[in-house]
Amino acid sequence: MDNNIPQTGLLIIVSGPAGSGKTTLCDRMLAEVPELWRVVTSTTRQPRVGETDHVDYYFFDHATFEQKIAEGHFYEHAHVHSNIYGTLKSEVQDKLAIGTDLLLNIDVQGAAQMRQTALTDPLLKGHVVTVFIMPRTLEELEQRLRGRATDAEDEIQRRMQVATAEMQQHELYDHTILSGSRGEDFLALQKIYFDEKAQRAE
Repeated sequence: MDNNIPQTGLLIIVSGPAGSGKTTLCDRMLAEVPELWRVVTSTTRQPRVGETDHVDYYFFDHATFEQKIAEGHFYEHAHVHSNIYGTLKSEVQDKLAIGTDLLLNIDVQGAAQMRQTALTDPLLKGHVVTVFIMPRTLEELEQRLRGRATDAEDEIQRRMQVATAEMQQHELYDHTILSGSRGEDFLALQKIYFDEKAQRAE
């Protein structure tokens, strides 16, 4: 093997129900594991205070987003409430091709599309690792959602219904982390990443 030829990077996909702590976990991975780069996803929702275009999300209006879908620019996309979310191929392909490892935080629906695409896409095939963050119980998840104090009661109930359906799909993932403390979850995800890299280096 020519060591001067870069090996394709890994794409680590992390999913979990709202309140599972996956965003906090991914942020810590990106802060403490310098080999990993964040995949910036796209949305049609309005930027929140403090969010920056091309850093937090790529913010598109609906017409532009729909046009990009039609032109095949997305690996995956999903309609969530009145907005669209998706992962641009351009955010993934160039970096993976030069050996950069990527971390993508997306929902179950998006992860399913990425898994399906990875079966045939020559760049993704064999380089996608999926991880599900599993709450220990629904009761604990509900406590976390209520503890955030950001959602109305009807929204909490809706999120719990969605979470129940999402948790049933964890067996479709390569790895499931049974969520404990933030520190335990970080060590578990870090180990998965380095173990997967080591396997491909053998």
